[in-house]
Amino acid sequence: MTFCLLIVAKAPVPGFAKTRLCPPATPDQAAGIAAAALLDTLDAALLAPDAQVVVALTGDLGKATRGAEIAAALEKTDVILQRGDGFDLRLANAHADTAARHPGEPVLQIGMDTPQVTPALLAAAAKSLDTEDSVLGLAEDGGWWALGLRDPLHAKALAGVPMSRADTGRETLRALTEVGLRPGLLPELSDVDTMADARRVAAVKPDGRFARAVEVVR
Repeated sequence: MTFCLLIVAKAPVPGFAKTRLCPPATPDQAAGIAAAALLDTLDAALLAPDAQVVVALTGDLGKATRGAEIAAALEKTDVILQRGDGFDLRLANAHADTAARHPGEPVLQIGMDTPQVTPALLAAAAKSLDTEDSVLGLAEDGGWWALGLRDPLHAKALAGVPMSRADTGRETLRALTEVGLRPGLLPELSDVDTMADARRVAAVKPDGRFARAVEVVR
C-alpha cells in the first residue's frame, strides 16, 4: 500500500527553534539540534517503503540553521505551506491539503521531534492502516508523535484539541473516537522538549546528526 508520510516542520531559526532547550543550550545550539532532528527525520522518511513524503512547512529557511542543507533535502519531497491559526488547525489543514494533492492515499503524520524514527517503524505504522481506520502514537510526555488516518479528512477532529499539554494524547484519542474512529495505538516514543529528552533520544540513535548536535551542548 502506498501512503503519504506527512512531516509537519518548522524552519530552525535561532531564537525561535527549540527555545525550551535554552539553557543549557544557546539559541544557536538549540536551532542546530532542531535542524539535525529535521534532517534525520527526512532521511528516515525518504527511505520508508511506498511513502510519498509531504512536508508541511512554516518559517523562513533563508534564516534557518543548515537552511541550504534542509532545502536540498526538501527537493525530494512535496512541500506545502502550513496555514491556519493555532497548531490544531494547522495540523487539520495539513492533512486536508495533503489529501487534495494526493487523493485516495492514507496519511501518516509525524513531526520533527522524534529523530529516532526508522523507515521500518514508519512503514509498519502506515501498514496498520490496512486494518485500522486510524492510528495514534502516544508520546511519553502525554502528547503524541504520530497520527495515521485512512481518510485524512478526519483530521478535522483535531480542531479544538489543546496542543502541547500533558493531556493532548488523551484528548486527541477522545476527539477521534467522537467522530466514529477506533484508533489503534502505535509504539510510545519520547519526543524532544527538554535537554533531558534530547539526551535520551540521542542515546537511542547515537550515530545520527541529532546525537552529534546534542553532544555539542555541555
